[in-house]
Amino acid sequence: MNPRIVREAALIETRRQLFSRSARTGLGTAALASLESNGALKALHHPAKIKRVIYLFQSGAPSHLDLFDPKPGLEKRFDEDLPDAIRQGQRITGMTSGQKRLPVAPSMFKFAPRGKSGIELSELLPYTSKIADEICLIRSMHTEAINHDPAMTFIQTGSQQPGRPSLGAWLSYGLGSENSELPAFLVLLSLASSGANDQPLFGRLWGSGFLPSINQGVKLRSVGAPVLHLTDPAGFTREDRRRMLDALEKLNTMQSARVHDPEIVTRIAQYEMAFKMQASVPDLMDLSKESAATFERYGPESRKPGTFAANCLLARRLAERGVRYIQLYHRGWDQHGGLPGAIRSQCKDTDQPSAALVLDLKERGLLDDTLVIWGGEFGRTVYCQGDLKRDNYGRDHHGRAFSLWMAGGGVKKGFIHGATDEYGYNITQDPMPVHDLNATILHLLGIDHTRLTYRYQGRDFRLTDVEGTVVKKILT
Repeated sequence: MNPRIVREAALIETRRQLFSRSARTGLGTAALASLESNGALKALHHPAKIKRVIYLFQSGAPSHLDLFDPKPGLEKRFDEDLPDAIRQGQRITGMTSGQKRLPVAPSMFKFAPRGKSGIELSELLPYTSKIADEICLIRSMHTEAINHDPAMTFIQTGSQQPGRPSLGAWLSYGLGSENSELPAFLVLLSLASSGANDQPLFGRLWGSGFLPSINQGVKLRSVGAPVLHLTDPAGFTREDRRRMLDALEKLNTMQSARVHDPEIVTRIAQYEMAFKMQASVPDLMDLSKESAATFERYGPESRKPGTFAANCLLARRLAERGVRYIQLYHRGWDQHGGLPGAIRSQCKDTDQPSAALVLDLKERGLLDDTLVIWGGEFGRTVYCQGDLKRDNYGRDHHGRAFSLWMAGGGVKKGFIHGATDEYGYNITQDPMPVHDLNATILHLLGIDHTRLTYRYQGRDFRLTDVEGTVVKKILT
């Protein structure tokens, strides 16, 4: 007899043998329970100040000079060349390196003190101004990257090189989920009302890298099915799905016992999560029970699926359901030319719903254990890209100094951290690199960033690589 046929016959199991063997091992059930209930950390490294993070990421890089970092002294320097003493030979992008001049472009927007704290904010942010006493404004962020993709990859994953796990994936891996019917990490994409679609948003920005794929962000869509491949085919009942998954788990469990591939265990967990999401996601996405006052607070665009306003409202609903990490992306901030008109449009999209989210969380008692972050991958240059006019200018990429704000548990309210020079070009006080930001976020969640590691290809990796310091000056 053909030896190959004999070997293949020996590998064939009857249905009865399959179910008997699966019942004895029980690997699938045990593995699933470990993946669903808790993360890799057996206990927090220290008491946590927060349970979850909502990151309002502004893709394309908002201009700190026109929003958060007033430089009134620049008005008298309009159209002067950027001094060499300020640039200090630092590299700039190829988009402006060939310009004959780097003319100073003061912001055309007025700043004023806001709230009891007196934080100066731009007239473009009337709603954020109303929560000035809730925010911790960082004016001293900086990054090594000067182009969008490496800068976004760096601030989201701790490395300019693609392939590392995202911040949300690290939290999913380390802490697990508080809600067994929703993933620990969910992603919402929104497009600017202007239609600006400057920078692509690659899935690796919310990917799991070398961590188990169960930890990657799950994208909620605004058009069609909220989650792809979640809907059953016509004529397929929920009972049919349950029976199919039970049989599939037994097959996967048997295969896992043979080859010991951790991705098989992940696949079991993903099938189960998808089954639960079939019931939980429709309720999550149904905004019909939200009050008219809530929609009014978030703004007129909050009734339109896929807008930043609607996604901010969904972020609050996800926070209520215990989702660990909620990532929003809003595109359209890459304003190399025509900045005044474009930034007005962007702020109209984001200012009201961002502030509404903070106030909504506060009123519902959720802000104390939630951290809200608003910011992009870097800032914009003080010098103009292209033709300079009093009422129209553009700004190039600038990583040496930029701003972002945080609000919520564990961070100081109505507080400014860091400062830049008179041109908003270099940091003069309390520099805050990206690794420090991520170390501080993990600290607020009860995690020592040096101890949340994953061994891959013979090395222990972590979100902050070999750097990062918790910025205690901004903590309560």
